[in-house]
Amino acid sequence: MLPGLKQFDLTGRNAVITGGSKGLGEAMAAGLASVGANVMLVSRTEGEANAAAAQIAEQFGKKAIGFRADVTSEAETLAMAEHAINELGGIDILITSAGINIRGPIDGVSFDEFKQVQDINVNGTWLACRAVLPHMKKKKSGRIITLSSTLGLVGLANRTPYTASKGAITNMTRALALEVADEGITVNAICPGPFLTEMNVPIADTEDGKKFIVGATALKRWGELREIQGAAMYLASDAASYTTGTMMVVDGGWTCQ
Repeated sequence: MLPGLKQFDLTGRNAVITGGSKGLGEAMAAGLASVGANVMLVSRTEGEANAAAAQIAEQFGKKAIGFRADVTSEAETLAMAEHAINELGGIDILITSAGINIRGPIDGVSFDEFKQVQDINVNGTWLACRAVLPHMKKKKSGRIITLSSTLGLVGLANRTPYTASKGAITNMTRALALEVADEGITVNAICPGPFLTEMNVPIADTEDGKKFIVGATALKRWGELREIQGAAMYLASDAASYTTGTMMVVDGGWTCQ
């Protein structure tokens, strides 16, 4: 008999989620905990990470801890991995959800702002992956899930910092998937479309938000946080053992038009 639903069981697995204290990161962490995983939520704000972890622990009865780290710091991402190994007993899953978005035309965005987006989104993803990989390689198993975006696949005006960063994550994911395939590790990206996260609240009621984002989706609405959980649960599980180097688009049909 084929295993069916049992493939999604993450009991005994340990997950690290950067940007895990809010938005899509917190939703994905809760999704993994709901199917048995222990989780460590990483944030630059320790209080937010601890509060979100406590809520997940109470709701799902799994071990959930917070940890303060800046993903742009090599030392702090290494400390993040060490803490997860010591406190959870290992790292089976990494989700790199930490990211920012600075919008504006290219002549209206400063070079420092452009570099800030690349530092957090691109460098932060690379450093987090680099920090956990020695442990995963030693175990000959692991699941890495990066957060790209629909804007890592297509363009949108006034988004050069963000599209540059997410395009980089898209190809970083593909390259890393090839690099570690022989190590028992899969690497995939989730490409969210218009989810009404804290990052997108500023444009929710603007003409841009209504016409070019929500109005351009097949489902004609913003995504709900619960709707990102299934993709993370799948990619983190044994059900995705033959899935690597892929971009899983969750966008309400935004990129199909």
